Amino acid sequence: MNILLLGSKCNNLYSFLKSYGDRVVFYEDKIDIHSPILTHIDFIVSYGYRYMIPPSIIEKFNNKIINLHISYLPWNKGADPNLWSFLEDTPKGITIHYIDNGLDTGDIIAQLKVPYKENDTLKTSYDRLCQEIERLFIENWELIRSGKVMRKPQSLGGSYHRLKDKEKYLNFLTDGWDTSVKDIIGKAKMNG
Repeated sequence: MNILLLGSKCNNLYSFLKSYGDRVVFYEDKIDIHSPILTHIDFIVSYGYRYMIPPSIIEKFNNKIINLHISYLPWNKGADPNLWSFLEDTPKGITIHYIDNGLDTGDIIAQLKVPYKENDTLKTSYDRLCQEIERLFIENWELIRSGKVMRKPQSLGGSYHRLKDKEKYLNFLTDGWDTSVKDIIGKAKMNG
């Protein structure tokens, strides 16, 4: 199988996918239906990809295009999901879902709540979510790959954020990404 891994290079997933004997190609730039990178691709995995995938690509790769998202969907769709889970004190976790024409709205393949630890910073909680989403992907890849995975529609509600939405809360990140999560829990609710 030829797999396109959209997003920043993740050596863990690359090595894992290669262990199946698959050809794996990384790509970080914006793609469109005419991108040569799509030639001979059988499956697309998006993980930390910064761009919206055009509907023409989603249609072409129907049920063969998934996203690894570090939030407990339907909460914190879009940008900076880990940050928002603390700022708005919403469920914290990870979700693997099919990509549809919405932003992080596709049917859920697998998800898991991931509690934070007392001494966590934004960086340590982010790193844990990344480890957990990679582990969840590895555990479920055989079913995903074969098309035998169970899927469920997302529940209604939740939240969505754009990159620029965090600007008015940056003053709470007193130590940048090393800010203690305890110091920012619920700050967006109190100051919204």
